[in-house]
Amino acid sequence: MEHKIYELHAQMCKIFTSPKRLEILNMLRDKELSVGQLVKKTNIRQANISQHLSILREKGIVKTRRAGKTIYYSLTNPKIIKAFDIIREILRERLSENNKLAKGIRRGGVND
Repeated sequence: MEHKIYELHAQMCKIFTSPKRLEILNMLRDKELSVGQLVKKTNIRQANISQHLSILREKGIVKTRRAGKTIYYSLTNPKIIKAFDIIREILRERLSENNKLAKGIRRGGVND
């Protein structure tokens, strides 16, 4: 059972290797949006957005709701954004540490 969880975890992480998919997820963090709305908000071409949404839907990350001819996308589970935010927080901390280190090097040395 534990091995299967590791396998599924790795598969889910592969989905998040695209910066465009991450941007789409962030746009869907607290609302549902149509492809057209996502195109306007992200400045990503419609065909590209549709392709990424298809992958996210196939993997169970987003769900759809039809209203007339418009299809709206939303997250299947809000915990996805919690994970998203934790990773971004770690990355911001890391960048901040790297910037401090770089400033120390430019000033002529790094204090231990």
